[in-house]
Amino acid sequence: MIIFCEECGRRYRIDPTKIKSPHAKVRCKACGHVFDISKSDRMDGTGADSEWPGSGNDETPAAESIGTETVKAELASLNAQRSRRFGLRAKMIILFFLVPVILVVAAGLLYIRQLDQLTALITSESSQVVTHLAEDIIKEKAKSVASQVLLYLNSHRKLKKENFLQDEEFRKIAVQKVGVTGYTALYQLPDSGGVWRTWAHVNPKIIGIDMSKLKKPLGKAFPGFWKVFAGVKGGKESQGYYRWQDKDRKIRDKFMVCTPVGNTSFVIAATTYLDEFTKEVKGLEKKAGVISANTKKAVFVILGSTLVLIALIVLWYGHALTKRIKSLTLLAEQISLGALDEELEIRSKDEIGDLGEAIGRMQESIRLSMERLRRRR
Repeated sequence: MIIFCEECGRRYRIDPTKIKSPHAKVRCKACGHVFDISKSDRMDGTGADSEWPGSGNDETPAAESIGTETVKAELASLNAQRSRRFGLRAKMIILFFLVPVILVVAAGLLYIRQLDQLTALITSESSQVVTHLAEDIIKEKAKSVASQVLLYLNSHRKLKKENFLQDEEFRKIAVQKVGVTGYTALYQLPDSGGVWRTWAHVNPKIIGIDMSKLKKPLGKAFPGFWKVFAGVKGGKESQGYYRWQDKDRKIRDKFMVCTPVGNTSFVIAATTYLDEFTKEVKGLEKKAGVISANTKKAVFVILGSTLVLIALIVLWYGHALTKRIKSLTLLAEQISLGALDEELEIRSKDEIGDLGEAIGRMQESIRLSMERLRRRR
């Protein structure tokens, strides 16, 4: 344990196990002053390395003087004990770095998820709306052409179906443009032999032929086409999609609406590629995807920069704060070991600076008290 001479303030370490009775007398090697000590006077729990030559109430044992190296050893022992504790810097990292990082990352991921969902919702809804509008346009076109054909046939009852294409005015009515590449055509319900025939079309080669013979040239596209084409039996309207191969061998989706022409045996078919109507929307979807991707990149950059900035601030401030606290702790430990001449330079003007000034005033007060005690002795 550590004791101080009441006369000169010299520090000594003695072994408390050598004190056989509650009190003992010690003689200071520096000034020769003899004073009483007890086991309750011990200042720390560290044992002494030196032997105490004697014990008892009336004995005056010699104590071992504590030098600078001994003080350093005591401080090292205390620091080793503290290093096992959960320090202020670790708490600051958890409270001011890990917790904000978790919250910021969670918020960023939630924002990105909501952005993806919003982008997908807007693009999908836009595409569906435009698709329905395009289908309605094609449907209205078929109905309009069917009405025009019915009016023309009622006013030209002598016009035979074999001469539909030779009648320039009728051809313009029956074969009209739909979209960019689409068109309308006129065909007839199956005759007594069950044969479906087309009488007005942009391709004169299929005029009057058995439409079921298109199965071979259409290939895989024929079943979908025929389902819509022949779906007007019973005088009902038919519509649907089918796959079609262009001249460039590219396969695309076509939409077709077949509308009966009044009480006649004729049917108007309006067909076109639907992507001609949705092309602009698809372009907007791509732009929205690019904007969404760039936004996510920007969010990740902002999140990363924020986390790095928070980490640097917490680590720098935590290091500076704990460094100042450690310096004040070291000064307090030195004062507790009797080093009353140590000085600490106070630079900060905050609460840590106030604490350092308070410790400095305490150090000066102890020094003055020791001086007054020596003068009284």
